[in-house]
Amino acid sequence: MSIGDLAASFGLAPHVLRHWEDRGLLQPERTAAGRRVYTEQDRVRIGLILLGKEAGLSLEQTRMLFTGGMDRRRLYREHGAELRRRIAVAQAALAIVEHAAECREDHVLVCPELLRITGPLASGTRR
Repeated sequence: MSIGDLAASFGLAPHVLRHWEDRGLLQPERTAAGRRVYTEQDRVRIGLILLGKEAGLSLEQTRMLFTGGMDRRRLYREHGAELRRRIAVAQAALAIVEHAAECREDHVLVCPELLRITGPLASGTRR
């Protein structure tokens, strides 16, 4: 498969795949003429790179995942903890938004529930 066809199948521009190759994330085979030849394994790697990006991993962190070893496991654990923290923050934000959408008070600034939730933020004790 050509670089253009492969990139298009993922909704990417070809220069993205070249950049990922320069960063050590992709290592396509080459023809005698120097043209890249992509395999099914390359498609899997691209899928994993995209998933890593969605999970908030940098390209360097994603490259580390491909190298294996204990660094990979440590990275997964540390990033998993960060994702859990971000999920908790997002869930708290969702609770505020959902409450504000259904709040019976005329103005959210007088809603006892929102004042309770945002109290630590207003006092500067929670970030």
